[in-house]
Parts: sequence; C-alpha cells; structure tokens
Amino acid sequence: PMTTWGKPSLDGTWDFKSATPLSRPERWKDQEFLTETEVAEYEKAIREGRAARLATEGEVREGLDGQADVDVGYNSGFLELGAKLADSLRTSLIVDPPGGQMPAMKTRARERNKPYYEMQTQSPAGPEMRNLTDRCLIGFNNNPMRSGAYNNIMQIVQSQSHVAIQVEMVNDHRIVPTNSASVNTVGIPASTRFWKGYSSGNWDGDTFVVTTTNFKQFAAPFGTGAAAVLTERFTRLDENTLEYEYTIEDPETYDVPWTARQRMRRTNDDVYEYAC
Repeated sequence: PMTTWGKPSLDGTWDFKSATPLSRPERWKDQEFLTETEVAEYEKAIREGRAARLATEGEVREGLDGQADVDVGYNSGFLELGAKLADSLRTSLIVDPPGGQMPAMKTRARERNKPYYEMQTQSPAGPEMRNLTDRCLIGFNNNPMRSGAYNNIMQIVQSQSHVAIQVEMVNDHRIVPTNSASVNTVGIPASTRFWKGYSSGNWDGDTFVVTTTNFKQFAAPFGTGAAAVLTERFTRLDENTLEYEYTIEDPETYDVPWTARQRMRRTNDDVYEYAC
C-alpha cells in the first residue's frame, strides 16, 4: 500500500508478539532454521505447557509470603504471550551476529547497571523508591519493540512530514520527523536526555529508518549506556505484513553491534489506554 505522496504506507495497528526467542537457545546453537515438523512440535509443547499451568491457577503457591504473592499476582487473563514462531522459521530473532545470540555484556557495563538491578529487586521504602517499570517510566517490550508478556501491539499514524508510533505498553509514543535533515540542523546536546531517547527519521528507498540516541540513564535498551544508538527499520511488505528490524550499537556495552528482525501482523484490535 502506498500513500498519496508516493511513500509506502506504514499506517495501521500491528501485532508483534512471537514465540521465537530473541537469542538462539543452546539446543539450536548450530541450527539457524527449524523444519516445519519441528515448528509444529515446538508450538504444541507451548500450548500444552500453558494449558497445564492454567489448570493449576487458583491453587496456593508454596513458598510465597503475602507480598511475594502480590508481586507475581498475574493470572493468565492478564497475559498475551506469543504462541507461534516467526514465519521465517528462524531459531532466533537475532540475525546478526550469525550465531543468533546477543553478544556478552562487558564487565564495566554490568558494573554500571548494578544500581538499576538493585532498584528492580529491593523492597521499596516508599513510592519514590519504586523501580522504573513499576512507575511506568519505561516498559519492557518497547523501544525497541519485542514480544513480551502483554501489550504486544503498536499503531502507526503517518503523514508526509511525520510518523507517529504508539506502543500499548506504558503508552509509549514517539512522533518522528520523516526528513530529519530539514528540521534538525543543530542537533541535540549530549547532556539532553530523554526516557524514550531522541528519535529522528529518514526514508531509505521504501524503508523508514529511525535513529534514536540521548537516552536517560537506565532507559537505554538492553543495558546500554550514554553512547547507545538504536536504529530501527520499518518496511511494509504487503497488505498485512510490516517487517521490523533494529540494531543496537554501543561500544561501551557490547564489543559488536547486533541486529534482530521480525515480521509484524496487521490486526483490527484497538490500542487501549495503559493503566499501570
């Protein structure tokens, strides 16, 4: 589908949940693709495992005190997990490095992220000590978008000058210019930081490319730091398919950049208000 001004239309609501793991599991370490038989067996195991867990809902979970039970208090009614593997039959969403696994995080990056991990696990002394996800300042499946426990849906509204991207998770929304060179001649100072980063866009042929930098501390994707660059590529393949690719680059965190790719499916579902 094309717009009236000659660019591919990205408009629509898109479902990005998937059962394909981000990193290639050890059991498939030498296998880039699955056979159709292996896919059928894997998806059957997912269905049966979830049915078994559903059958035990409402039972007392041993070893949990009251607070711990509340902390993990979701039942299946809250979840929207992917049940089907990607159409590509790949064993991971990561396509580069070729081994399909996320590069190891550098030691100094793990040290840098320690305060965040501690914040995520500590018992808060008050509301100001709640972690960033509890406070809905950041989500866990958005920017970049990847399949999570729920809210795996995104809407794009497009004009000639801007592309608006809204993910249902934490009401995450970005309004990205389609010709960044015409609106951003000065650039953003390195000291200016944003929860969602600063996004600029350009068309590369039929692909819309979004580059995001200037993330706030602990808001950069996948544990990256101040120098992180997130590059997203949106390509409309047909009426019902949007290919989404993202590359994470931060030499302070990973030795090499890495890239994941998946196909989103068009849906008639609505994007609902996110109530944290």
